[in-house]
Parts: sequence; structure tokens; C-alpha cells
Amino acid sequence: MITDHLSFEGKVAIITGGATGIGYATALQLAKLGADVAIASRTAAELDDAAARIAAESGRRCIAVPTDVKDEDAVIALVARTVAELGRIDVLINNAGGTRMGPLESIPTKGWDSIFDLNVKSAYVATREAGRHMVAQRSGAIVSISSGAGINGVKGGAHYSAAKSALQMFTRVTAAEWGKYGVRANCVAAGAIASPRVLAAWKVAGLQPDEMGAAIPLRRTGTPDEMANMIVFLASDAASYVTGQTIAVDGGPALGGIPDA
Repeated sequence: MITDHLSFEGKVAIITGGATGIGYATALQLAKLGADVAIASRTAAELDDAAARIAAESGRRCIAVPTDVKDEDAVIALVARTVAELGRIDVLINNAGGTRMGPLESIPTKGWDSIFDLNVKSAYVATREAGRHMVAQRSGAIVSISSGAGINGVKGGAHYSAAKSALQMFTRVTAAEWGKYGVRANCVAAGAIASPRVLAAWKVAGLQPDEMGAAIPLRRTGTPDEMANMIVFLASDAASYVTGQTIAVDGGPALGGIPDA
């Protein structure tokens, strides 16, 4: 039974960007399935509140580690503190990411580098540091959060599309190199997921969720919990023979051809 392989009892997970949205939904699910979790984000007060709620709802340990994932030393400290307080690392969720949109001709070099630092370098450093423990114990699961932009590209996001595509290839190579150690690595590419921060960004841009959902085959936007479902599956033993993949959670493909009636 698949449910026999969804337990995280005795396991420890790190979730970056874990205070809100997809990261919070994932951390809560992992904790409810038995994991002790470390959540990281930049805002300490928001992080402490999220950790308290996760611990209260799950009965598991949840430590809050304020972390700017663009700071290499901070990511190294996140991994070290997790091991020191929770004893091991079995799951790493590279969820922190984001972008500021803009036309290619106006993206400054600093802006390009910043998006790569946030979406790619942070995942590399976290994977490298957590991976040392996973390789030593000969087991572990890494799930990195990509985007449909990394698969299909998006105009106004050349830097973001390139970064998410790089994250997907980094994941693929990690899977190929570390499979011999029992370490799996996968990506989940998010579509239009209506997390609180995404909803706020859509509002600023004058976009409505109903309008966004109209162009999606399932005729709606997704939820953080629906992303978390896939992330948790890939982190679990139920996905023990799945590695090096990028799986889209996007409500279906947008195709040309005969228009809908």
C-alpha cells in the first residue's frame, strides 16, 4: 500500500522558505507525517509564528532558523544547526525562490545575478551541505521547487526562466551523481499556484485568480497544498524509484489547435 511508504517517523527535514505558502504547507504535511522539521526564511517573527503553529498541529519538533538563502554562510549555519538540534538530515526542500519581472533589455547585471543567487546558488549550497550528511548515511531525498518558466520560459523573465532551467539541470546531475549513495533528487515545477504572496503580486499587476485560471485546462489556479502533495510524495519512500525528474504541478498544458466550445 502506498500509505505504508508515506511515513516520515524518525526523519528530519529542512524546508527553505518554510514560513508561508508552499513551504509552510510542505513543512506542515511532513510534520504531520512524523518528521521533525527545520524551517528557514528571512523574517524571524513570521518564521517563529509558523514554527509554533506547525509544532502545535503536528506534535513534532519544528525549529525556526532565520536564514537569507543568498548568504552562503547562513545556509551552512542552517544545515549545521539542524544537525545539532535534530540529529540528522533526511529530506531537503529547496523552496526559497522568486523573481522581479522585467524586459530583457532592462535587466541589470546585478539583477540577473541576484535571481541566480536566490533560485540556483542557494539550492546548490543547501544541497552540497545537506548532501554531505545524506551521502554519509547512504540515504536522503532532495526536492527543489522550480517553475513552469524553467520548462517553457516566460517573457519578461529571462533571468528567472534561465535560473529555474538551471535548477532543473542541477537536480538532474545531482541525481545521476548521488544515486549510488541512495540519495534521490527531483524538481517540482509550479504553475499558477495561488499562495498568499503570489495573490498579492497578481493584485499589484492587476491580475485576478479567475482570469488566470480561465486559460488553464482544469479552469482554476492551484493551491499550496496541491504543490505540497507532490513535494511530499517525491520526498517519501513511495517515490523510491523516482529521481532526476522535473514534474509539473500546473493544472495541465496549454495547447494550440481547435478552440474550446
